[in-house]
Amino acid sequence: MTMLAGVTQANQGMDHISWNILGQTYVPKQLSESAFSWHATLPVGTFVPPHIHPKQDEFLYILDGRFDLILDGDDTYAEPGDLVRLPMGIPHGIFNKTDTTIKCLFWVSPSRNLFDLFWALHNLGPEANPAEVVATSAKFEVDFLPPPESA
Repeated sequence: MTMLAGVTQANQGMDHISWNILGQTYVPKQLSESAFSWHATLPVGTFVPPHIHPKQDEFLYILDGRFDLILDGDDTYAEPGDLVRLPMGIPHGIFNKTDTTIKCLFWVSPSRNLFDLFWALHNLGPEANPAEVVATSAKFEVDFLPPPESA
Protein backbone atom coordinates (compact mmCIF):
# COMPACT_ATOMS: atom_id res chain seq x y z
CA MET A 1 0.00 0.00 0.00
CA THR A 2 1.71 3.09 -1.29
CA MET A 3 0.64 6.58 -0.31
CA LEU A 4 -0.76 8.57 -3.21
CA ALA A 5 -0.40 12.33 -3.56
CA GLY A 6 -3.65 14.24 -3.16
CA VAL A 7 -6.09 15.92 -0.81
CA THR A 8 -8.58 14.18 1.43
CA GLN A 9 -11.41 16.70 1.76
CA ALA A 10 -12.49 17.98 5.20
CA ASN A 11 -15.78 16.09 5.37
CA GLN A 12 -14.61 12.91 3.65
CA GLY A 13 -12.62 9.85 4.49
CA MET A 14 -10.99 7.12 2.48
CA ASP A 15 -13.57 5.26 0.40
CA HIS A 16 -16.35 7.00 2.37
CA ILE A 17 -15.51 4.91 5.46
CA SER A 18 -16.76 6.05 8.88
CA TRP A 19 -16.33 3.68 11.80
CA ASN A 20 -18.37 3.61 15.01
CA ILE A 21 -15.80 2.50 17.58
CA LEU A 22 -17.60 2.04 20.91
CA GLY A 23 -19.52 5.32 20.54
CA GLN A 24 -16.69 7.29 18.94
CA THR A 25 -16.54 8.15 15.23
CA TYR A 26 -13.30 7.47 13.35
CA VAL A 27 -12.91 8.56 9.72
CA PRO A 28 -9.75 7.25 8.03
CA LYS A 29 -7.91 9.97 6.11
CA GLN A 30 -4.77 8.22 4.85
CA LEU A 31 -3.28 4.73 4.87
CA SER A 32 0.10 3.54 3.71
CA GLU A 33 2.59 1.06 5.09
CA SER A 34 4.48 3.82 6.90
CA ALA A 35 1.55 5.78 8.41
CA PHE A 36 -2.19 5.71 9.07
CA SER A 37 -4.26 8.77 10.02
CA TRP A 38 -7.89 9.27 11.03
CA HIS A 39 -10.17 12.05 12.24
CA ALA A 40 -11.84 11.18 15.54
CA THR A 41 -14.94 12.56 17.24
CA LEU A 42 -15.29 11.60 20.91
CA PRO A 43 -18.64 12.46 22.51
CA VAL A 44 -18.93 13.50 26.15
CA GLY A 45 -18.05 10.67 28.53
CA THR A 46 -16.23 8.49 26.00
CA PHE A 47 -12.66 7.31 26.43
CA VAL A 48 -9.98 4.85 25.37
CA PRO A 49 -8.66 3.07 28.48
CA PRO A 50 -4.94 2.75 29.14
CA HIS A 51 -3.22 0.65 26.51
CA ILE A 52 0.08 0.15 24.70
CA HIS A 53 1.02 0.06 21.03
CA PRO A 54 4.14 -2.11 21.21
CA LYS A 55 5.10 -1.55 17.55
CA GLN A 56 3.74 1.93 16.70
CA ASP A 57 4.27 5.55 17.64
CA GLU A 58 0.94 7.39 17.98
CA PHE A 59 0.11 11.09 17.76
CA LEU A 60 -2.97 13.22 18.44
CA TYR A 61 -3.46 16.77 17.20
CA ILE A 62 -6.32 18.34 19.15
CA LEU A 63 -8.79 20.34 17.05
CA ASP A 64 -11.72 20.95 19.46
CA GLY A 65 -12.24 20.18 23.13
CA ARG A 66 -9.97 19.02 25.93
CA PHE A 67 -8.59 15.54 26.51
CA ASP A 68 -7.63 14.29 29.93
CA LEU A 69 -4.75 11.87 29.44
CA ILE A 70 -2.81 9.26 31.31
CA LEU A 71 0.71 9.16 29.84
CA ASP A 72 3.07 6.58 31.28
CA GLY A 73 1.22 6.75 34.62
CA ASP A 74 1.03 10.56 34.82
CA ASP A 75 -2.18 12.61 34.53
CA THR A 76 -2.10 15.49 32.03
CA TYR A 77 -4.35 17.14 29.45
CA ALA A 78 -4.32 18.46 25.88
CA GLU A 79 -6.30 21.29 24.32
CA PRO A 80 -6.82 22.69 20.79
CA GLY A 81 -3.53 23.17 18.97
CA ASP A 82 -1.66 20.73 21.22
CA LEU A 83 0.18 17.72 19.83
CA VAL A 84 0.23 14.59 21.99
CA ARG A 85 3.20 12.27 21.38
CA LEU A 86 2.77 8.63 22.40
CA PRO A 87 5.95 6.63 21.76
CA MET A 88 5.58 2.90 21.12
CA GLY A 89 5.55 0.85 24.29
CA ILE A 90 4.42 3.75 26.53
CA PRO A 91 1.05 3.18 28.30
CA HIS A 92 -1.56 5.84 27.58
CA GLY A 93 -5.29 6.46 27.92
CA ILE A 94 -7.51 9.28 26.65
CA PHE A 95 -10.71 10.54 28.26
CA ASN A 96 -13.41 13.10 27.45
CA LYS A 97 -14.42 14.25 30.93
CA THR A 98 -15.82 17.56 29.68
CA ASP A 99 -19.31 18.62 28.62
CA THR A 100 -18.33 19.08 24.95
CA THR A 101 -17.39 16.83 22.05
CA ILE A 102 -13.69 16.41 21.27
CA LYS A 103 -12.38 16.37 17.70
CA CYS A 104 -8.82 15.48 16.81
CA LEU A 105 -6.55 14.00 14.20
CA PHE A 106 -4.81 10.75 15.16
CA TRP A 107 -1.99 9.06 13.32
CA VAL A 108 0.31 6.12 13.88
CA SER A 109 3.60 5.10 12.37
CA PRO A 110 4.03 2.52 11.02
CA SER A 111 0.47 1.50 10.17
CA ARG A 112 0.81 -2.15 11.21
CA ASN A 113 -2.69 -3.61 11.89
CA LEU A 114 -4.69 -0.68 13.29
CA PHE A 115 -6.84 -0.18 10.18
CA ASP A 116 -7.93 -3.82 10.40
CA LEU A 117 -8.57 -3.51 14.15
CA PHE A 118 -11.00 -0.65 13.53
CA TRP A 119 -12.96 -2.82 11.10
CA ALA A 120 -13.05 -5.57 13.74
CA LEU A 121 -14.39 -3.15 16.40
CA HIS A 122 -16.78 -1.23 14.09
CA ASN A 123 -20.42 -1.25 15.24
CA LEU A 124 -19.94 -3.44 18.33
CA GLY A 125 -22.22 -1.01 20.15
CA PRO A 126 -22.48 0.11 23.77
CA GLU A 127 -23.14 -3.43 24.98
CA ALA A 128 -19.79 -4.74 23.68
CA ASN A 129 -18.16 -7.27 25.97
CA PRO A 130 -14.98 -5.58 27.33
CA ALA A 131 -13.12 -8.91 27.46
CA GLU A 132 -13.86 -9.49 23.76
CA VAL A 133 -12.71 -5.95 22.87
CA VAL A 134 -9.45 -6.52 24.78
CA ALA A 135 -8.87 -9.94 23.18
CA THR A 136 -9.64 -8.65 19.67
CA SER A 137 -7.38 -5.63 20.16
CA ALA A 138 -4.49 -7.84 21.28
CA LYS A 139 -4.75 -9.80 18.03
CA PHE A 140 -4.11 -6.51 16.19
CA GLU A 141 -1.17 -5.37 18.38
CA VAL A 142 -2.97 -3.08 20.85
CA ASP A 143 -2.57 -4.26 24.44
CA PHE A 144 -5.04 -2.92 27.01
CA LEU A 145 -3.81 -2.70 30.57
CA PRO A 146 -5.74 -4.24 33.48
CA PRO A 147 -7.81 -1.77 35.50
CA PRO A 148 -6.07 -0.28 38.53
CA GLU A 149 -6.61 -2.12 41.77
CA SER A 150 -9.12 -0.53 44.15
CA ALA A 151 -7.70 1.04 47.29
